[in-house]
Amino acid sequence: MGERWEALIRIPIIIVTYIIVEIWELVTFIGALLHLALILIAGKRIKSLAKFSNVFATYQYTVYKYAYFATNKRPFPFNEFPKELEPADLKKKR
Repeated sequence: MGERWEALIRIPIIIVTYIIVEIWELVTFIGALLHLALILIAGKRIKSLAKFSNVFATYQYTVYKYAYFATNKRPFPFNEFPKELEPADLKKKR
């Protein structure tokens, strides 16, 4: 396939993946607010909430990379779900 065809195919793929990103971003933001409240109350971070946010950041990165023509690898749901680029950093600051 030529570059023009690939550019045309990106339009519906980007629309679908942006909808996924926006919905997931809202859920992640609510989770981050919850996480903040739990940290202020309990004094420690929740590993599963941190990992959830980290997975979202990785997915968002892969979508943007595709949308900005930095890669031709299609994002999920048109390809496999990406693995985390880096593990969530849960170390305590001293």
